[in-house]
Amino acid sequence: MGRIAGVTAAETRERLLRAAADVFGQRGYDGTRVADIAAAAGVSNGALYAHFGSKAELLVAALRAHGRRLLADLFAADPDRSATDLLLVIGRWLPRRRDPSGHLIVQALVAARRDEEVARPMRDYVGERADWVATLVRAAQHGGELDPALSPNALAHFCLLLAMGSSLVTPDLHTVGDEEWATLLTRVVTALAPSEAPSEAPSEAPSEAPSDTDE
Repeated sequence: MGRIAGVTAAETRERLLRAAADVFGQRGYDGTRVADIAAAAGVSNGALYAHFGSKAELLVAALRAHGRRLLADLFAADPDRSATDLLLVIGRWLPRRRDPSGHLIVQALVAARRDEEVARPMRDYVGERADWVATLVRAAQHGGELDPALSPNALAHFCLLLAMGSSLVTPDLHTVGDEEWATLLTRVVTALAPSEAPSEAPSEAPSEAPSDTDE
């Protein structure tokens, strides 16, 4: 079983990434063999190694591709969505149940703590995610949606903590109502909006002291 007839190299790579997301999500990083992913994709081990140098590289590549697909779907749904609306949409999705591939980030983070081969590409991946959110924050600040005094890097870090933490606190462990969660998110985003400068009160003529006859 080698490369599938009539399938391009790009299509083979995409098959491997999707298979890796499914298998890693179901079995975890340590419980997955390269041969398992190759078999799920319908290719040989050699075909897999023609695209990815190691299991660690494939894990992070699958995570990156999975994230890109989610973002592409969001932008396709509404290309003109504002930055703050995009943050709210992503935030509302966080507490919901996910398919096994949605827990790739958990597998990658756990593996990165034990395996430097995973930790190296994961540092790059997390840095890319942080840069993307920080760029979104800067755009929102430039458009007057978010307070320009806020640190884009700090807000990006806050968003990463929420996103990655939500993969750990699944609905099986704790649930929150969609409406309750949406209300909280809206309150948080509202608090991040620019502070309006207090308008000057119109000057008023000082009131005259009452005379002795004004009684």
